[in-house]
Amino acid sequence: MSYNCVVLVKQVPDTKRITGDVMNDDGTVKRSALPAIFNPEDLNALELALQIKECYGGHITVITMGLPAASAILRDSLYRGADDAVLVTDPRCAASDTLATSYILSCAVRKLDYDIVLCGRQAIDGDTAQVGPQTAEKLDVKQITYVEELEQLDDKEITVRRNIGNGWQQVRAELPVLLTVTGGANEPRVAAAKKMMKYKKAMTPFEIEQKIKTENPDANQADIKELIEHKSKEIEQAGLLIKQWNLDYLDADLSWCGQSGSPSKVHRIQSVVLAAKESKEVEPNQKGVADMIHELIEDKTIA
Repeated sequence: MSYNCVVLVKQVPDTKRITGDVMNDDGTVKRSALPAIFNPEDLNALELALQIKECYGGHITVITMGLPAASAILRDSLYRGADDAVLVTDPRCAASDTLATSYILSCAVRKLDYDIVLCGRQAIDGDTAQVGPQTAEKLDVKQITYVEELEQLDDKEITVRRNIGNGWQQVRAELPVLLTVTGGANEPRVAAAKKMMKYKKAMTPFEIEQKIKTENPDANQADIKELIEHKSKEIEQAGLLIKQWNLDYLDADLSWCGQSGSPSKVHRIQSVVLAAKESKEVEPNQKGVADMIHELIEDKTIA
């Protein structure tokens, strides 16, 4: 029996590169000042979906919600083995918290035929681990969180092992089901060269429009429209069109989207500043460096 998997992924700022230079005065991060990457645990979710497809057959659709630039991780998903990709993008999605995000994603998943929905345990830019469970609730399907291993998939029943911190549980559930996957579940595969060659020209309708406008700066609107239609048909026939959905296509209730659908409020922002007592001056010579390394070894900071 084959299974249709939907993988929810997110493009996030590379939080490992956060410095004082990328922080706003209110303590928030200037996302534009950081490189955007594929959320790490979403790669584990994609890898688990690929393993299911390889063992049992089926189809993998990857969905992301974000700005048009998020299409980069959709192409990356296609390079790794996904069959289809969907970008949910709409200015009315802006300022969505986890509740609004999960609602919008659930609307997108409902547009597809699915057996298993997978996503990373949490995103590194929020660390809430709420979107997966909230999406399952809105889809009214079973959920298994903190999945670290798929043990069995038999007809309409799945058995997995989930991490519970100081041990693990074996959990069995009937499909459809939503799984949130941990970073230790597997080692995500790298992009395949043949698939990169195949999908490097995969584009969203937004990217097609921008490309046509850039290449034809002096063309009038009628010509631009005709060129866009021609290019879109060409891309679609080649199987390289990344679907692009907005809230109207999803039939979403706008009161549940964006800021109006986001009850989360920032209560307080605290900037953490290292005090002098938390730092130590090291003499800029060989002895100073040697002493510092010795202390780090004693503290077991390094081995």
